[in-house]
Order: sequence, then structure tokens, then C-alpha cells
Amino acid sequence: MLSLCYLPTAGRLTLTVVKARNLKAMDITGKSDPYVKVSLFCQGKRIKKKKTTVKKNTLSPIYNENMVFDIPAENIDDVVLIVKVIDYDRIGSNELMGCTAIGSNAIGIGKEHWSSMLESPREPQTQWYPLLDSVTNHIQPIPTERLPISLSCINS
Repeated sequence: MLSLCYLPTAGRLTLTVVKARNLKAMDITGKSDPYVKVSLFCQGKRIKKKKTTVKKNTLSPIYNENMVFDIPAENIDDVVLIVKVIDYDRIGSNELMGCTAIGSNAIGIGKEHWSSMLESPREPQTQWYPLLDSVTNHIQPIPTERLPISLSCINS
């Protein structure tokens, strides 16, 4: 479950990773050690990434962790958030459990959630997301004629 809230005058997007449920068991114990990694892309380039804490030995973690991104209002339609749920492993490599895309160029629930956030500024909008194996087919390309000339979506 993710919550989005955008403050257009401040150019601030808050994504709250609330919780997850019914995750896949990735460890031999029948549980997982999930954390969430969020990457902010602007015009196809990763600008920022943030992570939650790892929740040990659970398939239904509760996070309630906020991630704040600075996005000027003029760039809000050019960003996409890629949210990945990852199983932390102390030995070996971490494993992707699933992911989703959120933004005006996302397809389906990620676009609908983004639209409701923009229609109700300053009000948190909360939504459950299914985890996908890949987001490749869930993001529309951004037409190049819409891209602003600025070098970055992020205020310095």
C-alpha cells in the first residue's frame, strides 16, 4: 500500500510506503526480509533513489515510512516512480520480489493513482498495488516534444 501527496507550491512529492501483504516467501524459513526501493526517473534518467528499512522474517511488513522528492510543478508530468520490493539476503544477492510504476506515463493503476494525487493536491491518496515481475510494459514513452529544455527536474 502506497500513499502519494503532492504540494505544488513547494514542488514536494511525499510517497509513503505504508505496508505490504501476502508477499512471496523467498527464504528457506518460509518468510522474507523485504524492503522497498523507490527510484525517481525524469525524462528517462534516474534522479534519486531511496529505501525503506528491512523488515525481518515477514510476508506482511508494515513500514509507514515517508520518502520526499523535490519535483517542480512544471516537471511533474515528466517523472515516473519505480517501486521495487526486494528480499534482503545477508549472504548472496538480494532478490526482486516485484515492482510497479507510478506516474503520468504509467499504465493502469499507477496512472490512475497519480491522476488522483494531482486532482487533490495536499491530500494524501492511498492505493494498493499488485507486484509485477517487470514494469517494462507498464510505462508509456514520453514524447520528446513535451520535454522541457531544463537539464534537471530537481531544484538544486
